[in-house]
Amino acid sequence: MRILMIGDIVGKPGRKIVLDGLAAIRRHHAVDVVIANAENAADGSGLMPDHYKKLIDAGVDCITMGDHVYRRRDIYDTLESSRDIIKPANYPSESPGRGATVITAPNGQPVGVVNLQGRVFMKPVDCPFQAVDRELKSMPAGVKVIIVDFHAEATSDMQTMGRYLDGRVSAVLGTHTHVATADEQIFPGGTAFQCDVGMTGPHESILGRRIDRVTETTTTFRPVAFAVASGDVRLHGSLVDIDTTEGTATAIERLAVRRAEVDQWLAEDPS
Repeated sequence: MRILMIGDIVGKPGRKIVLDGLAAIRRHHAVDVVIANAENAADGSGLMPDHYKKLIDAGVDCITMGDHVYRRRDIYDTLESSRDIIKPANYPSESPGRGATVITAPNGQPVGVVNLQGRVFMKPVDCPFQAVDRELKSMPAGVKVIIVDFHAEATSDMQTMGRYLDGRVSAVLGTHTHVATADEQIFPGGTAFQCDVGMTGPHESILGRRIDRVTETTTTFRPVAFAVASGDVRLHGSLVDIDTTEGTATAIERLAVRRAEVDQWLAEDPS
């Protein structure tokens, strides 16, 4: 089984490259299951119900979130009612949504997905290690393939989680920093790992936001809106091959798709 984890979708440019290009990406790379972090999809912060629906309709099988999960109140009902979108599992149990889910691949194979948020340099949350232990304990017995989206800031936090879960899940893939790391690997226990799978959105930017807006506030302390940028749009993610019998990873590679490639695919096959 091949799983694609798409890194943080930022604003309209990020949404559009996913909506336009995902079908072709699935064909070109023989992808079975797509998971996408969409906590920044609504103008750079949060997610709206219509964005959620369009991403699912475009071929995203499960949406994970992060520290901006509740930035848009409109998404609360979707978080509560839909099983293909999850929040960080180490948020309070009273907060809207679920921290893990099981989706079904096209071949009928169940795939578990867990969402966690880190603690280093992040707002205070419950222990992600205790939370993932709870979620794995409650995962149905027949689920061999399990993907963890660890939404965290510090590489030490991410690596600790990866090592902690080695041999217990198929992959631990980081999101949040918007910068793809070059440390993709498979740990001794068979767990694929990458500190951060990167950002899907405008890369002529500062983490997806307009360069002039961010530099103005940084250099002058004058607050301005960090509007989403628009140049050099790319889809970043990670492809993981998994042995479905054992639930162990057999390969992991970074994926980077530029907007021009998507446009070329659309020109060759508009359907």
